[in-house]
Amino acid sequence: MNIEQKIGQLFLLGFEGDRIDASHPVVADISRRNLAGVILFDRSLAKNQSHNNIRSAGQVKELTTALQGFAHTPLLVGIDQEGGKIRRLKPERGFPATASAADLGQKNDSTLTSIHAMTTADTLQAMGINFNLAPVVDVNTFPENPVIGRLERSFSSSPAMVSIHASEWIRAHSQRGVLSCLKHFPGHGSSRCDSHLGFTDITETWRAEELQPYKDLIASGLADAIMTGHLFHKDLDPIHPATLSPRIIGSLLRQELQFTGAVISDDLQMKAITDRYGLEEAACLALAAGVDLLIIGNNIDYAPNILTRIIAAVLQALHSGVLLEKQIHEAYARVQELKIKILKNQTC
Repeated sequence: MNIEQKIGQLFLLGFEGDRIDASHPVVADISRRNLAGVILFDRSLAKNQSHNNIRSAGQVKELTTALQGFAHTPLLVGIDQEGGKIRRLKPERGFPATASAADLGQKNDSTLTSIHAMTTADTLQAMGINFNLAPVVDVNTFPENPVIGRLERSFSSSPAMVSIHASEWIRAHSQRGVLSCLKHFPGHGSSRCDSHLGFTDITETWRAEELQPYKDLIASGLADAIMTGHLFHKDLDPIHPATLSPRIIGSLLRQELQFTGAVISDDLQMKAITDRYGLEEAACLALAAGVDLLIIGNNIDYAPNILTRIIAAVLQALHSGVLLEKQIHEAYARVQELKIKILKNQTC
């Protein structure tokens, strides 16, 4: 496999439409550019439409089957299906309702959490979706947080409680052959603003205890993947937000917390990134920082040729020395380990 094909395996890409055929742009990304996977959305923000990839259970299953049919290696098919307010598979489209993390944490019944997680995982498995970008392991240190606390996405203000309920969530998904993803490293629970909307500085509000769920879940072998938040903390890195930071990813997550699995970016089209960096520049900086799999939602703004542009930028970064081939090979290997884990889960 040449370097360009390996680069294609470092992206999780959004696309338009609830069905595809050989002429769809994402098919060329899968079959020609060796795209690692896709991420599904229920609506299109770029076109202000209430529908996109998801209409019904039968339609989603047909879509994921068609996508896999064009892939050389099994695709990661990702979705945000946390429960409560954050879910792409909604009850009004025939999917089962599940409780929010905050509701489950408040009831503090690990069996109940497992039941809701199993319902979610069963739904995803039946749809051909193998990667849930959940659970949120942010500690609810600021309940008025506009993107975590107010949306009831955190299990608890107690790091230990977050770890307990996240463990149940992950085990239930694993039993159904669905990967999970801890988010948003190093901790979004204390932020005063939303990284979807702009620069998010957690320097004065973040606490070291927000790392505890990551420590617990890594030590328990329950961290399939970890998603970085686009969060700036000047004492952790005075220049870059976490997604673009060699210090936060390399020193803190890899060395101090000893995480060896796949690091995933939050959507690089979020304004915390695009307000300060070009998309191609951000992709190259993220890979150089140690991110293995980059999410390009292609939903806030849509461009059918977006992957072609970014791969060209990565190749140029390799040529100029901004990126090293070793970094591409290491990221590729971690993504393949993630895919192997899906196959292992499905055969257990």
